Amino acid sequence: MKTAVISDIHANLPALEAVLEAVDREGVDQIWCLGDAVGYGASPNECLEILVGRTDIWLVGNHDLAALGEIDISTFSHSAAEAALWTRGKLSDASVETLKRLGTAARDHRESIGLYHASPRDPIWEYVVDIDLAEDCLNVQEERISLVGHSHIALYFTRADELARTTSELAHAGTAISMTNGQWLVNPGSVGQPRDGDARAAWLELDTETLKASFRRVDYPIETAAEAILKAGLPPHLADRLFQGH
Repeated sequence: MKTAVISDIHANLPALEAVLEAVDREGVDQIWCLGDAVGYGASPNECLEILVGRTDIWLVGNHDLAALGEIDISTFSHSAAEAALWTRGKLSDASVETLKRLGTAARDHRESIGLYHASPRDPIWEYVVDIDLAEDCLNVQEERISLVGHSHIALYFTRADELARTTSELAHAGTAISMTNGQWLVNPGSVGQPRDGDARAAWLELDTETLKASFRRVDYPIETAAEAILKAGLPPHLADRLFQGH
């Protein structure tokens, strides 16, 4: 089944719309969202309304929980905390109920795929950005393949078995992988706030039958998303970083 894996939308409506247009062009059968639909961006309710009708699996992320007031934001950066409080005040009752229904992890047992916002060890907080952390996650993950978000970096880690050396690669647009063997930990990158040097919206196209995947990037009107952030009175830094991809 052709699947779109998306993550870290962060209330960026133009980016989400552009990705979903690309997903529809590819004839995708289902959409899995790894969390952080809100936070940072200016269109939380609009993004949530769209995702309700489009996602087959949808997880909650740390910024979603922050917007609900369910986690401590004292460790957030100033701009992230300010955005979380702003979002908390803007969420509609329907949006609050939507986020409250989401879980922290999910599994596709048919294909041995686990889904987490952050990592198999810590679905909410852990940033898997280096080989040591990836190996720790590969050691404990129940499924052979894990899909994670949170870091906003499109990349993957893999090893042939528990005795083999783990390798990692940043996944540029068009990168294709085959996950028919070995263990994998894969991050599709961020829809709404990429941090891997490519400002375009990111998503992963995954065939759950062949276990082949391709990393995709989509142009979107960054100016529109940035203007919405500034108009909302959110920190200007959140608008500026969209142009930089970090």
